[in-house]
Amino acid sequence: MRRWLPAFALLALAGCTPPSPPAYMVGPPWQGDHGVWFYPAESFSADQTGLAAVITDHPSGQTADHEAYDPAALAAAHQTLQLPAIAQVTNLQTGLQLTLRINDRGPADPGRLIGLTPRAAQLLGVPAGGVAQVRVQVLTLPSQKLAAQLGGGPAPVAAVPVGTVTADELAPPAGVAQSDRGHRPAAPQPASAEPTPEPIPDRLPEAVVQTAPRPGRLYLDAGRFDGAQFANFRQARLAFLPARVERSRVGRQTSYRVVAGPFRSVEAADAALDRALDAGVPDARIVVE
Repeated sequence: MRRWLPAFALLALAGCTPPSPPAYMVGPPWQGDHGVWFYPAESFSADQTGLAAVITDHPSGQTADHEAYDPAALAAAHQTLQLPAIAQVTNLQTGLQLTLRINDRGPADPGRLIGLTPRAAQLLGVPAGGVAQVRVQVLTLPSQKLAAQLGGGPAPVAAVPVGTVTADELAPPAGVAQSDRGHRPAAPQPASAEPTPEPIPDRLPEAVVQTAPRPGRLYLDAGRFDGAQFANFRQARLAFLPARVERSRVGRQTSYRVVAGPFRSVEAADAALDRALDAGVPDARIVVE
């Protein structure tokens, strides 16, 4: 059985710095289970599928971005996304959908895409100690707004400053009467200040949306490559699964994906992932299609 342990808790158990105010962060690479390294990166348009786990223990009491861990909050942990981020998470098996604050690093298990607080899991219909097929979509504008609110992320585009316009009365050209000059247009007025936007709250409301359930099948995504030769090498390494190479083309760009499956159960997908990791494929992941 795969046990949840947030990545930040691994650091906390070894000793960590004193608590500090919540802040926007991307963070350094970190090592999870099976010796797999994760490389955090900023993405405001991420759209991923995989398996969600439920947070059953959080010994540090603090999230990776220095927020207080609250099991009743609508929050989650992700292995590589910037923290915090706002994401729409859908349980593909129940169709239940929530907007969550991703504010922690994890899960350490490479076979799990996201870790849910007990309250978020309950509202999404994920059983305690169980897993669920999920889709995680980062909400671009709220996430950028939150990053700016905390002093990080992409810098907002500043409005062009409006200078003072000075008008002067000029004499009419020779032969033109004063009345022929028409009315002088009014000088441009400085733009009014934009209203201060409402900040993103630390605690998101419990707004559950019921969508149509769309359960999928579990596959092992073992890497994407620009060249067929590299994909064939990866396929050969995973011949015991067996794996295959899928070719796709978007515009003039051709890519090759190495994939195995579908698998009949979560246990079968987990076993395939473990074998792929043991075979030296650290970027293999479980996806839902």
